[in-house]
Amino acid sequence: WGAAATRSMSSSEVVTFDLTGSFETHNLDSAPSETIDMDKDELMEHFKLMYTMRRMEITCDNEYKARNIRGFCHLYDGQEAVAAGINAALSPEDDWITSYRCHCQALIRGGSVSKVIGELFGMVEGQSQAKGGSMHFYNKKHHFWGGAGIVGAQVPVGVGLAFANKYSAKPGDPMNVAIACYGDGAANQGQIWESANMASLWKLPMIFCIENNHYGMGTSIDRHSSHSDYYKMGNHIPGLRIDGMNLLAVKQGMAFVRDFCSSGNGPMYVEMMTYRYHGHSMSDPGTTYRNREEIAFTRSTRDPLEFVKKTMIDAGFADADEVKKVEKQIRREVQEEVTKAKGWNRPSREDLFKHVYAKSLESGDFDYPDHIRTSDTAKSFWKN
Repeated sequence: WGAAATRSMSSSEVVTFDLTGSFETHNLDSAPSETIDMDKDELMEHFKLMYTMRRMEITCDNEYKARNIRGFCHLYDGQEAVAAGINAALSPEDDWITSYRCHCQALIRGGSVSKVIGELFGMVEGQSQAKGGSMHFYNKKHHFWGGAGIVGAQVPVGVGLAFANKYSAKPGDPMNVAIACYGDGAANQGQIWESANMASLWKLPMIFCIENNHYGMGTSIDRHSSHSDYYKMGNHIPGLRIDGMNLLAVKQGMAFVRDFCSSGNGPMYVEMMTYRYHGHSMSDPGTTYRNREEIAFTRSTRDPLEFVKKTMIDAGFADADEVKKVEKQIRREVQEEVTKAKGWNRPSREDLFKHVYAKSLESGDFDYPDHIRTSDTAKSFWKN
């Protein structure tokens, strides 16, 4: 538990943390540094973000069970260090696309708890104006492209983003990168192999990021993949395996990956070793293919929030009481955001069907379809 500090320093100074054993490489001549420097303010901000993610996802669980959230809902608790560490290493101009387990990424890339929860409630003020729901968040301004609902389908789009970044870069200058995150269950999709081939041929600044939470839906990796060293799946494409439960390792590892890809060396495969506490989705109890003892053991030995908490305390950055105050404040803030979202508005039928057909490529230039049938014939939409 916790990253060992190489020496004891006051909380206002920088501490060097040891990351030995956090990385494994494939076809690389170098590797990420096994130490990272960080001060209290930076580490505390990471903890606040990760704790906000955790409370938001737990709130989604509660609201789903209260039937205030309907439909598909895939939660991210347990994997917070992956998204937080990636975000800390990337530039805001780098492009990010991920799977349908995307609430926390949407929060990081220009969202808010109320915007995320409001979308899940089906409110027009939600981040996707009640048209996306749990799986389809998007923020063009902040270079976040989803939230893709089809397994693996985000990866070819990510390669397209990487192509655009290389095409737009000035010769010789570092390029913005693109990252596509997907689960171990998607790793053998044919479209991913095709995308990797293209990225390698054209040396695109593309990061193939496998969030290995050990289960593709309800199937363990040893049953659904003949090759479970996912960071080696690119064959000749370099790869890096990172301890995805260690925020410091994710940040340091991804900074290395970004520099490699941005410098014109082509793509890289990254495997994040992580774990999800909930089932695949809210319809999956998550205990038919694994036991409660496994989940409890991971919580007690590898929880990413407890890791950051202990790291801060051991480094002298904070004591247990200060951390508790931060947690209490975030719980209150999340609840206030949820209350705010509950006061928002359902979209009208006209709003719901507004962007089905486009007249042109101009924003806002749309047309209504002649008819859309809903679950209730009496409430079906007719244009005229």
